[in-house]
Formats: sequence, C-alpha cells, structure tokens
Amino acid sequence: YGVRMQGATNIAFTKLDVLSYMERIPVCAAYEVDGQITHEFPFPVLLDQAKPVTEYLPGWHCDISGVRTWADLPQAARDYVTYVEQAIGCRIGYVSVGAERDSLILRYPPGSLARQHHQRSIPMANDVYTSPLASRYASPYMLHLFSPDSRFQTWRRLWVALARAQHQLGLPITAEQVAELEAHVTDIDYAAAEQREKEVRHDVMAHVYAYGLAAPSAAGIIHLGATSCYVTDNADLILYRDGLRYLRGQILSVLVNLAAFARQYAATPTLGYTHYQPAQPVTVGKRAALWMQDFRSDLEELDHVLATLRFLGCRGTTGTEASFMDLFEGDGAKIDEMNRRIAAAFGFERCFSVCGQTYPRKTDSRILNVLSSIAQSAYRMANDLRLLQHDRQVEEPFEKNQIGSSAMAYKRNPMRSERICSLSRYLMADAANAPMTASVQWLERTLDDSANRRISLPEGFLCADAVLRLCQNVTNGLHVNEKIVDRAIREYLPFLATENIMMEAVKRGGDRQELHEKIRQHSMAATARMKEGEPCDLLDRLAADPAFSMTRAELDAVMEPSLYIGRCKEQVERLLAEYAPLLTDAQTADGAISL
Repeated sequence: YGVRMQGATNIAFTKLDVLSYMERIPVCAAYEVDGQITHEFPFPVLLDQAKPVTEYLPGWHCDISGVRTWADLPQAARDYVTYVEQAIGCRIGYVSVGAERDSLILRYPPGSLARQHHQRSIPMANDVYTSPLASRYASPYMLHLFSPDSRFQTWRRLWVALARAQHQLGLPITAEQVAELEAHVTDIDYAAAEQREKEVRHDVMAHVYAYGLAAPSAAGIIHLGATSCYVTDNADLILYRDGLRYLRGQILSVLVNLAAFARQYAATPTLGYTHYQPAQPVTVGKRAALWMQDFRSDLEELDHVLATLRFLGCRGTTGTEASFMDLFEGDGAKIDEMNRRIAAAFGFERCFSVCGQTYPRKTDSRILNVLSSIAQSAYRMANDLRLLQHDRQVEEPFEKNQIGSSAMAYKRNPMRSERICSLSRYLMADAANAPMTASVQWLERTLDDSANRRISLPEGFLCADAVLRLCQNVTNGLHVNEKIVDRAIREYLPFLATENIMMEAVKRGGDRQELHEKIRQHSMAATARMKEGEPCDLLDRLAADPAFSMTRAELDAVMEPSLYIGRCKEQVERLLAEYAPLLTDAQTADGAISL
C-alpha cells in the first residue's frame, strides 16, 4: 500500500539490527476482515475490524551491527529482507544495520538495479504451465528459498568462501580479488549465463563465466580446485537445512494450535471409534493429543536430521582432494582447515568424513523421509477431521461467503482437510524418489540423480510447506458442535455402559455368565429396533429383567458420559505439561493460504 501510494521504486530498509534478538520474526502477510482473507491493506474504516494474518520467519540470533556487505549478513537476515521485498513488490536497495553513517549496506551495485528490474518485471504468462505448489500453496519464504536468486547467489557465496579460505591459507589469491567477488554476489546476469550454457552445455561453468564478467579481476581464480558439486551439492545442503528449520517452526505452530484445542476439550466426552464402529468413549481433547504426538515425533526426527546434517566441503572430482594436494603442496592439514572454514562460514560444524564426488545421496532419503513423516501425520489428522465433519461433530473453518459446492449450495465440504490429504499423498509418493536415486549411484558418481533431485527435493519442500500451512489454518479454527457430540455419545452410551451395569448386578447377587448372555440378547434386540428407526430401548429392557435387580432410575444414574472416559483428562494434561517447554517460544499462526 505504501509503495503504491508513494510510487516507490527503491527502498531503504532501516533498523534491521534491532530484530537480531528474535527467535522468530512475525510478518503480517494478510488481513482477515469479516471472515475473509485479503492481501490488500484494509480501507481505513475497516481497520478496527481487521485481524492480522501472521507468518513467522527464522531469526538470525547474532549482532549484525558491524556487517558492511550484503554477502556477510546471515542467511536468515537476507531471507527476511528478500521476503519483504517480494511481498511489497519493490526493490530494497539499501539495508541499514546501525546508527552510523557507514552502517548502510548497498545491496545492489550501481547499474545492476535497472538491469534486474527489467529481468523481473515480466509477468508470469498464462499460456505456460506453472506448478500449483508455487502459484497456490507454498509460502513466500519457501518460494524464495528455492528460487534461482537464492540458489545461484548461494553458489557465488560458496565461491567467495572458497577464495577467502584459499587466500587466508596462502594460495596466490589476493584480498582484492576476494573483495570483488563479495561485491558481486547478487548482481547475476542471467542472460549471460543462459547464453553461455547454450554454448558449453554446462550450467556451473556458465555461471562461472557470468561471475567472471561481473568480477573480472577475480575471473581466473573462481572455482579453483573445485568440481561442480562443490557449489551444487553444498548449496543444496544449505537450502535443505534452511528449509527444514522453517518447517520446524511451522510444526511448532500446528502444535501450539492443537495444544490450545486439546486443553479446551480435555474433559469433553465423545464417542470413541475402533474400525470406525462405536467404541469406549474418549474425549475430544484426547483425540487431539494423539495428533499432537504424531507431529511431535516428526519434530524429533527433523531435529535429528538437522543435528547430524554434514557439509560436503571442497573434495575434488572423486572425493580424494587430489587437486588440493597439488595446490597446497601436500599439506593435508591446510586442506582440512580450508574445508572447516568453508563449512563454518555456512553454519556447519562438520564435513562428511569420506565422500565420492557428491555428498551421500542417502542424505536426501533422510530428508524426504522427514517430509513424508510430516505428511503422514497431517493426513491422519485431516482424515480424522473429514470423518468427524461427516458426523457433524467437529468442523474445519468455513468462511462467511465460502461456497462448498457449485451445485449443492447447502454443502460445507471439509475442503481444507481434503486438500491436506491430497497434498500429503503426493508428498509420501515423492519421498520414494530419494531411496531409488540413492540406491543406484554408481561408484564415485553418476549423473542420473541430477534431473530427479532438481524436481523431487524442492517440490517436496514446497509440498510439506503447503501441507503445514493448511494444518495451521485448520487447527486455528476448529469448531466442536458440542450438542451433537453429546447426542452421539448418549445414543450409544447404554451399550457402552453394559459392563458397568453387569458388574453392579453381580454385586447384587447375579450370575456373571447369565447376565452377559442376557445383555447380549437385549442388545441385539435393541439394535434391531434402532435399525428400524426406533429409539434405543435397551435400558427399559434391562430394567424390566429381574436378573439385574435394577430400576430404570438406577440405570439412568450411570448414564453420565464422563464416568466412562477413564484417564483421558489426566493423559491430556500430562502430555501438555510434557510439551510445554517445547512450545514456550513457539508462536501460533493461521497459515493464510490460497484456498
């Protein structure tokens, strides 16, 4: 709104440094007005009715006031600025990280802004296929993370880190060359790279060429001693790590929503189901606790993958580091230090101990397995909700003007939950790509992984992102029709209470086996009557049978649903107490998404 009102073409982003303390940074991504999601700034008279729709981006947890170049900002800080830039539709050319005059970072070198604006001003064509994950479902953060800008700028940052480490360890690379590379991380001439790739049929060498055009004094030392996988594989590891961190925050948001729901309904009895047939009562909150436990297991698996994720480093064509043995004249300690410094520059503590040309493709399997696990939990929850909405017991959010069916105007279809199931099914199938690829990697390297990974990994992340955004949206607005829930459980309660009734009758002198048979006979008769549309008369039958020695009033006294929920409330409270430390710093979000 501000950009349009002022006709802004280039913006200075101030006070970025004051956000450095935040674990997660809230961003108002849209507004909810009268039940409708809008991405436009509300008209002033509606502002008091507008509810911000919040998304959260990872923080960077470090002091950035001393940073003076865009490339030296933490990745999370750059991602945040880029997110804002894409959201407002205007270039952010300057970033301020402090109060001093030299605290203003020039993001785009002179002359590059107009060129990039021209390259990006072409709208998406409607006669060309685009992935629905990008156009409809995924968040701006995830779309940027796997964008060409993010990927190829990460390549350049890797080349900068390699050159810097080589300079520091004594190779004939000057500080001026490193500085020139640093100054041209973001001004990528895509047209030059594309033209060069047509000529040489090699994407990495095409970008080496384009980088050399931007930094001519350093053109001769870019990619020194490296193979293509130095940039492609290490960049992938960086992107996947950051994607997993973002998904972690989304899982926590789902857990926060479910925790509030479970707490509210911890003691609300509801009919339990086994084989989707009526069974012993549970509580509405206990069922949500089961969903929470599933997502918590996904979080544990994700945290393990993050904690054990390693960097490839710069290892040469077959992983032997032979080219660096030549460059460093046989000094293996310098090679190890070079890789340590490069890994540390991107936040990795360790490199793989051994590797071929690539990092082990089983890493991709572990990552996609985590995403598949998230999909499994989401599918299970959403499928439960679809069943419960069919019974009108629990309903997902439904906007005031939402249309459930083009033909049947009265319908309230669980379309969000259905979409969760649909996308989750795709994600579980997508995860099969990684093990098939990992299992057929020949010896030190084969290239049949490249095209598959180029699709399956980014699409997997975008899909997991979409699923979790929908989960946030659904869990933020679940509605329980408590009277219908109560009516359903009371309809079956006479059958569910028969074991308690039998125990009481035994105390009054009855024969357990005889009573069991009588209950079976009366239950079958009552069920047959219900199948004819008549009300359940099981209690009347039992009261009239002298074997039970109980009046109808005495039977009615044990028809209280809360008597049959066991330890549900206690179990929910114990789980919430166990999860409380995990959720303390987590923020709730409704996951605004195009529906």
